[in-house]
Amino acid sequence: MPSYWSNKDERKYKHIKQGELDKGRSGDRAEEIAARTVNKARNVEGRTRNTRSMGTGNPTTPLESHTRNELYNRARELNITGRSTMNKTELAAAIGRH
Repeated sequence: MPSYWSNKDERKYKHIKQGELDKGRSGDRAEEIAARTVNKARNVEGRTRNTRSMGTGNPTTPLESHTRNELYNRARELNITGRSTMNKTELAAAIGRH
């Protein structure tokens, strides 16, 4: 168990892992699914170490509906210069121009 997981996270991990094993998944795959599920919940709750690691959002939704961090991560992927000083509106415009 990672040191930053709570007891509840550990119980959730074990429960999900056992459920996946019961479905016939391999041990490694069950562990991966359980850990990813717990970590995603921690991310949504804002309990992760780095909030900028949240991804780039759903690509089928309009840019205006994404969070600033999602837009920032997308701008980083596109190598847009000056992104660190841009606000959400400016990031969306820069990505749209790219």
